[in-house]
Amino acid sequence: MKFIGRKEELKKLQDLSQSQRPILAVIMGRRRIGKSRLVEEFSKGKIFLPFSGLAPTPTISDQDQRDAFARKFAEHFNLPPLTFLDWSDAFAHLSNHLTDKPTVILFDEMSWMGAKDHTFIPKLKVWWDLTLQKYPNVFLIFCGSVSTWIEENVLNSTAFFGRVTLQINLEDLTLPECNEFLKEVGFKGSVHEIITILSVTGGIPWYLEQINPHKTADLNLKDLCFNKNGLLVNEIDKVFHDLFSDRGTIYKEIVHILSKGMRDREQIRAELNYAKSGSLSGHLKVLITSGFVSQHYDWSLKTGKLGKKSLYRLSDNYLRFYIKYIEPNIPKINTNSYRELSLSQLPGWESMIGFQVENMILKNRQLLLKALDIPQSDIVADNPYIQRALARQKGCQIDYLIQTHMKNLFVCEFKFKRRELGLEIIDQVKDKIKRFSRPRGYGVAPVLIHIGGVTSSVYDDHYFYRIVDIADLLDG
Repeated sequence: MKFIGRKEELKKLQDLSQSQRPILAVIMGRRRIGKSRLVEEFSKGKIFLPFSGLAPTPTISDQDQRDAFARKFAEHFNLPPLTFLDWSDAFAHLSNHLTDKPTVILFDEMSWMGAKDHTFIPKLKVWWDLTLQKYPNVFLIFCGSVSTWIEENVLNSTAFFGRVTLQINLEDLTLPECNEFLKEVGFKGSVHEIITILSVTGGIPWYLEQINPHKTADLNLKDLCFNKNGLLVNEIDKVFHDLFSDRGTIYKEIVHILSKGMRDREQIRAELNYAKSGSLSGHLKVLITSGFVSQHYDWSLKTGKLGKKSLYRLSDNYLRFYIKYIEPNIPKINTNSYRELSLSQLPGWESMIGFQVENMILKNRQLLLKALDIPQSDIVADNPYIQRALARQKGCQIDYLIQTHMKNLFVCEFKFKRRELGLEIIDQVKDKIKRFSRPRGYGVAPVLIHIGGVTSSVYDDHYFYRIVDIADLLDG
């Protein structure tokens, strides 16, 4: 299928390829995000030499990794089988086959390739410094899902200090790109079905590739998430094993806590019963770098300044859905209990999908800001907002709050309902705003973001500053 999205990333790569000097780039991102596919697209019209590490298991050795490299090397250059006993030897042989033609060398899942050999990075650095500098048309790219390994051994390493020209962190495809992707695979479902699928898959290309265009959203999700052999039932083990190996337990505990809602570090520590002397900050950084958790600071509405307290949110749609709806139902899934059921009839299904949609929109907030005509330069802070209950203050939670320099507060309410919303939605938002404590002199503009439609009476009331149909965000 045609390549969709990543225009900005491709442009950066293509601009650098015109520089007539050897380039070293690093591309990071979660599993299935499309790192290798991006490099493949960039490499069109060039000599492309991809190499990939073997997935880690207790029995995989450093020699196994070199053997995998040797097999791919022989395949690229139509050579008989050969063996490399040392990485310097492997790199030297590769150098002997380079030409003055534009060439892209990809080391995919680099952490797997070099993790068991402490000489891998030093020898790679020597090869880059002494050999690849002679080839101005070579573009060397490191990719990996274990972003922390690349950070420690490449980005923050003295070995490659000042040598990395470009760093790319791939994120989910945007809503319009996801919409285009589903059209490309042939899916012709309704907007509601498209949003339902995306609420589970997020903007992860490989997950979207699994959608069967000849089935409804309901049947697709049943196959992927509620069949004992479903790809997204078993994906969780691959995600945590490939990324964290035998350290996966602590990360699973953290994401389970965050699946209940935003937490600050001390709240996470308390729920984990984790020692203050422990490396909780490091674990959180791993999850952020890997693309599963997002971090933002609370802020003062009165001063507009960021607070000292970081809040953490589980931002990966698949992981959220797995923890909240697949994992608790594994016993039923293993007995195929969902074979004859409609997912929309499952307890709490609509509410669950509503939370998933909310998370998806937050990851596409630039589209929402565009729909609200709010320039990024006007924003003081924007994020979900929790007002803690105090002696003189009621508690409330705002799905998405935008504070601007002009002392406006946009209170955004997300609603994902199959039916049209009536005047009751106005009463609900009014009650929330009544409990919301705001600084003197600030204006409050209520915003409704919906998918199922609203009645004409809601429009006629003119209560909302804007009413945004999520379907419109699919078109950008």
